[in-house]
Amino acid sequence: MECRMAWGKLNPCYQDALAIRKDVFINEQGIDPKDELDGTDEDKMHYVGYVDDKPVTTARIDMLGGNRVKIGRVATVADERQHGYAGELLKQIIGDAQRSDVAHIELDAQVTALDFYRQLGFEVISEPFTEAGIQHRTMAYQGK
Repeated sequence: MECRMAWGKLNPCYQDALAIRKDVFINEQGIDPKDELDGTDEDKMHYVGYVDDKPVTTARIDMLGGNRVKIGRVATVADERQHGYAGELLKQIIGDAQRSDVAHIELDAQVTALDFYRQLGFEVISEPFTEAGIQHRTMAYQGK
C-alpha cells in the first residue's frame, strides 16, 4: 500500500479522502453530512492509503497545541477491509508524528473499534461519550 498525505483541501489526496469518508460515514453509517463535513478540513492533514492507485483507507490529522496531534476520520472502504490497510496507514501516521517529535497522539474511537486501536498501542483515557449518534472513547498512543 502506498501512503500519500496532503494539507488542506486543494489537492487530489483530499478529494480521495473525502470520497472514502462520505462512503463510510455518511452512506454506510448514516452520519449526518453536517456532522461529518464539519468545515475544518482546510486546517487538517489528510492521509490516504492506495492499493494499485485505488484509494482504500484514510485518516485526518489535527495539529493540537502543545506538540500534540489528534487522529480522526479513520475509514476504509467496505470491500477493502480485513486487509490491514487502516493499521498500516495508522503506523505511517504514528511514525511521521514521532519523527516530528510529537509528544502526544490521541483519537476518538468508535467503541466497536477499541480492540483494533489497542493492537496498535492505544489505550482508553476517557469515559464513553456520544458523537454523531455513535458511542466513542478517547484513546492515547502509549507505544507498542
